Amino acid sequence: TKDIPVANFTMHEIHCSRNIEVCRYCSDSIPKSEMKNHMESEHVQVTCKCGMKIEKSLLKDHEASACPLRPALCQYCDIQLAFNKLQDHEIYCGARTERCGGCGRNIMVKDLKEHPRVCG
Repeated sequence: TKDIPVANFTMHEIHCSRNIEVCRYCSDSIPKSEMKNHMESEHVQVTCKCGMKIEKSLLKDHEASACPLRPALCQYCDIQLAFNKLQDHEIYCGARTERCGGCGRNIMVKDLKEHPRVCG
């Protein structure tokens, strides 16, 4: 927004009402000639690979942080899998055992980080 001299305000107001439209979804002021493009690029509904319908402009954020099919890394073996499969995988993966080089005992992978404190 710019400051408009009082003398020009009426002319400016008429110009805006003829040429500018407020988007009913995001409240941005859009030139009327660009509203169709704005709606198609920002607000058209698309379907994510997870099946959720979402505004096109929100899809990237959804795919990165909310989609149940977004890629996720196992904290124990660094394999990449879908986020909605991660919990079951980590329960199984963390329950595997590895032999400790210090005490020779088999330690669950989920306990390996803490084990050096109690080893021996």
